[in-house]
Amino acid sequence: MQTDTHKRPKLGALDLAIKYGFLVLLVGLVLFFSLASDGFASPYSAVFIFQSVSITGILALGVTATLVVDGFDLSIGSVATTALMLSSYVLVVWEMSAFTAVIACLVMGAVVGLINGFLIVKMKVPDLLATLGMMFLLVGLQRIPTQGRSISTGMTLPDGRVTEGVFPAEFLALGRHRFDFFIDRLIPVSVVVLLVIAFLVWVFMEKTRHGRLMYAIGSNERAAELAGTNVNRYKVLAYVISGVLASIGGILMAARLGRGDIASGNNLLLDSVAAALIGFAVLGAAKPNAFGTIVGALFIGILLQGLTMMNAPYYTQDFVKGAVLVVALVFTFALSRRGGGH
Repeated sequence: MQTDTHKRPKLGALDLAIKYGFLVLLVGLVLFFSLASDGFASPYSAVFIFQSVSITGILALGVTATLVVDGFDLSIGSVATTALMLSSYVLVVWEMSAFTAVIACLVMGAVVGLINGFLIVKMKVPDLLATLGMMFLLVGLQRIPTQGRSISTGMTLPDGRVTEGVFPAEFLALGRHRFDFFIDRLIPVSVVVLLVIAFLVWVFMEKTRHGRLMYAIGSNERAAELAGTNVNRYKVLAYVISGVLASIGGILMAARLGRGDIASGNNLLLDSVAAALIGFAVLGAAKPNAFGTIVGALFIGILLQGLTMMNAPYYTQDFVKGAVLVVALVFTFALSRRGGGH
């Protein structure tokens, strides 16, 4: 028994703070808002929080995939908004099926990821500059067909045509239908999609050889290359995953809104990046990971829901999010270095 004890040294206070500090902060935040705001602790409030972070969480998982290979994708918000506008255009203007709209958006996301990967891997453009350029390109591209106007049934197009297409019920169900697992019609489809994608990304990254190779590339690209890993292929794969997940977020957003709202994705980039970076601090991981990213997205959702229910001014929310992100990064980098781990 004594031998086992010596094999497992006790965690010090700093180690405990690094590993569990952020989860304690999350629990404390839930308790604070539950006491300070009536209705925050209700099941319906919890479901609203999950629904509000579902799209952000999906995009944040895409960011996580690029962070794993030591990259970064600034184009995810614009990819999601482009998917929103593309699906609306396919359904309302071209009057095609919901299946066609979904496939078109997924292909668009994959193509954008391939282009990002090509620019970064083959053309040697820094990831921030390549994805920043793609972001601006997509922001302009999604506005050209309608000259910057949102898409809805009955709108007049620049060429004078009046749109007659509608959002089919099966498409709208992706964003509005609710499952009655425990409480009648309480679990939105988007939450189920988030959980399924999070599980698949976690399994891929943590349990497969390909995921471990991607982590190896992020840790030491040169060593991974010398070990025989096709570094370029895995880097491109990371950006394709990011593009596809961003397009899924855009599809769900279009299905929830029922129109192509050009300004609906303004906060997607910042919120998803914040969720992915906060994930570094969860359980002291100090690395991009799917579980931490989902906890980060949930943390942001709880924070915004609580501030909203307490009638906090909207202009304070970004400040609070920024402060939380700084605290999370301190937990991740400064404290972990002092602790000697990670």
